[in-house]
Amino acid sequence: MTSAELRKAFLDYFVKQNHTAVHSSPVVPGNDPTLLFTNAGMVQFKETFLGQEQREYTRATSVQRCIRAGGKHNDLENVGYTARHHTFFEMLGNFSFGDYFKHEAIKFAWDFLTNELGLPEEKLWVTVFEEDEETAGIWLNEMGISPERFSRCGAKDNFWQMGDTGPCGPCTEIFYDHGADVAGGPPGSPDEDGDRYIEIWNLVFMQFDRAADGTLTPLPKPSVDTGMGLERLAAVMQNVHNNYDIDLFQAIVKKAAELTHQTDLTNSSLRVIADHIRSCAFTIVDGVLPSNEGRGYVLRRIIRRAIRHGYKLGMNDVFFYKLVPVLVEQMGEAYPELAKEQANVERALKLEEERFAETLENGMKLLEEYIAGMDGSVIAGEIAFKLYDTYGFPLDLTADVARERNLTVDEAGFEKSMEAQRERARSASNFAAQTTGKIDYSGETQFVGYDRDEAEAKVMAIFVDGTSVDSIAEGTEAVVILGRTPFYAESGGQVGDTGSLTEGMHSFHVNNCQKQGKTFLHMGVATAGTLSVGQVLTARIDVNGRRSSERNHSATHLLHAALRTVLGTHVQQKGSLVTPDRLRFDFSHFEPIKPEQLLEIEKLVNQNIMLNNPVGTNEMDIESAKEKGAMALFGEKYGDVVRVVDMGDFSVELCGGTHVCSTGQIGPFRLLSETGIASGVRRIEAVTGEGAWAAIYEDDKTLLNVAATVKADKNQVETKVAQLVADHKELEKQFKQLQSKMASSQGDDLANQAVKVGDVSILAAQLEGADVNTLRETLDKLKDKLAPAAIVLAAVDGDKVTLVAGVSKEVTGTFKAGELVNHVAQQVGGKGGGRPDMAQAGGKDPSKLAEALASVQVWAESK
Repeated sequence: MTSAELRKAFLDYFVKQNHTAVHSSPVVPGNDPTLLFTNAGMVQFKETFLGQEQREYTRATSVQRCIRAGGKHNDLENVGYTARHHTFFEMLGNFSFGDYFKHEAIKFAWDFLTNELGLPEEKLWVTVFEEDEETAGIWLNEMGISPERFSRCGAKDNFWQMGDTGPCGPCTEIFYDHGADVAGGPPGSPDEDGDRYIEIWNLVFMQFDRAADGTLTPLPKPSVDTGMGLERLAAVMQNVHNNYDIDLFQAIVKKAAELTHQTDLTNSSLRVIADHIRSCAFTIVDGVLPSNEGRGYVLRRIIRRAIRHGYKLGMNDVFFYKLVPVLVEQMGEAYPELAKEQANVERALKLEEERFAETLENGMKLLEEYIAGMDGSVIAGEIAFKLYDTYGFPLDLTADVARERNLTVDEAGFEKSMEAQRERARSASNFAAQTTGKIDYSGETQFVGYDRDEAEAKVMAIFVDGTSVDSIAEGTEAVVILGRTPFYAESGGQVGDTGSLTEGMHSFHVNNCQKQGKTFLHMGVATAGTLSVGQVLTARIDVNGRRSSERNHSATHLLHAALRTVLGTHVQQKGSLVTPDRLRFDFSHFEPIKPEQLLEIEKLVNQNIMLNNPVGTNEMDIESAKEKGAMALFGEKYGDVVRVVDMGDFSVELCGGTHVCSTGQIGPFRLLSETGIASGVRRIEAVTGEGAWAAIYEDDKTLLNVAATVKADKNQVETKVAQLVADHKELEKQFKQLQSKMASSQGDDLANQAVKVGDVSILAAQLEGADVNTLRETLDKLKDKLAPAAIVLAAVDGDKVTLVAGVSKEVTGTFKAGELVNHVAQQVGGKGGGRPDMAQAGGKDPSKLAEALASVQVWAESK
């Protein structure tokens, strides 16, 4: 069976067993900071298993795309060198949320493997947790498994837990025997780590709740979570032992071999490349772009590892992105989002490949500077790691450069820094991490602020410094919880409302409103009288602030749609801030936005504002919202029923925030700035309404000031400024020509000052009034004229000394430019570095320059 046939067969089987087929969630977990990547099929059902979320079904099945390349689960370093390690894999799973349990789960698994797929029972081996007699009895007595193909294993292998506390339970695993010609013994035996018996399916029974003291209490609704690797199962069904020999990989491996001109399809580098294109492509599809932090850092590391393996195969040109089409051929039908984003994936990968050359250049510069100023002969591990971590500069390349300089690298120090990085990644993957608020209150606040600015509300609780109190007096800072409220709680980027809570002579100023679960926290200070639990008062928001926030929030939706229209559908929201004063929008994009594109984006937003389309809000189920084309916003949590905000056909998004009634109420929209805040992430700041008018007036004022400065009227400013710039460029050109003539003149005079050391001309001199470009130009002419030669030239500007040194290539074995320039630089309070034939340095003590230059002849004679 092909991999595609296996996917379908698995889902079809469990649908027949009354399971709901659920599409794979993204490889980037939504609203889960405890995971770098989705690493198992159960991740999208985590809150369902914890009882924090209810679904319409109690049985589910899925084929989940997973990544294990960071955090606790990291297989990156093993990829390409073992038969079954991958950064990306597909996990087949079936799940029960308090429905069936051990008997049914075991019967389903055995029936699918032996009847649906036809695997012989004698090739299958079963393990159970050594204390789980119930599961052992099901296998041995009910299923009739031979005791000769059955093992009892300890908690390390056969007991699952979500964290140190919380849901946990025993596992049972099914292994496939690849045959006696493969080394290794059955699970539980001394040689179980061999490759003969391979785990293909793990059935986890969530049976207990573990307390802090280790006590296990049976869960009221025990559940089932299973996982089976598609690649491993495909290897079994296609009668191969190595996952890279299955159909899914072979098409990619063959294309990689074609691009890199290889004939041996078992080459480990080809397998690395084939694995990595899968994880890279799906990570980009799900909104991650290469960067130096978090998931973007892991993505960049995987891309560059693939490119390095291409280099090992002799590839010096971009090639990795060319594998995307064949990947789409293999997996695009199962994952339509991959096919839809193909062009954006190719673009992102190609750009990162092209940038890799730049990182090598930058890394070399840092390394040269470090070597020029280092003491001893060992490059520090911290520096080697900085090159690797910041510039993507491989350790082996650092070691190559070191060998050329008779240096070594502290590889142990490098590994220490690398382990610290791994530990930071591991700490980010604490599966049991929970965010807890300071307020111990579990009630729900009814939000009535979508269509009203004030409401009568009962005080349900009051907290001072996290402690519950019955009442507060004037001047007390507190958190007030109401039964219902018109105050919007900070969420989805929109800041919380401000306003007041009043009743007669009693009042409380709300300076912020935040959300803890379904509870709204009104934060502020009592300004008059007292406030007591049970009191009924009037909750009134700051209407002007709310209306301004609504204008900016609605404009954010239009901006998002405009960005996707002008730049492409790869644009995804990465962050948002909506305040009464302005809006800030962070989004994924590969490069700075061109000025003409910014104008088009601003124009498109204003055009849709002027259409004055009604802003519609409707609640519907999540699937209907997706069919309607609604986009989910970053940082929002969505249940089965969602709120859809639409502004004509131009913008349709899922959003819980507050908005204007029609787009015309937004008023003018004005972009203030567009900047990069991280690799692959851009930020736009903008204003609407009165803020936009103020920005327009300020721009007009600036234009008038420029017009006055260049002595032109407003309509002629562009022409006048262009003429001034052209004149300036012409003057610069003439100035450089004069500098060149001066350099040539001084060069002729300086050549006569050179002295001979053996057959080599040695020259050390100062040029008056020269900048660094003049020094370099003069140096090149003198090297040609005096060759073979070793030359150092200097210039002084205030208290700054600039030095350049050059050595003819035929004598770099004796004289090195870096050593020469540093010999002079160290005497004038500086240092520098560069290539053996060309180097540059600086200093800060001009008073020592003459003496330093005079010492060059002695330095040369000592070589």
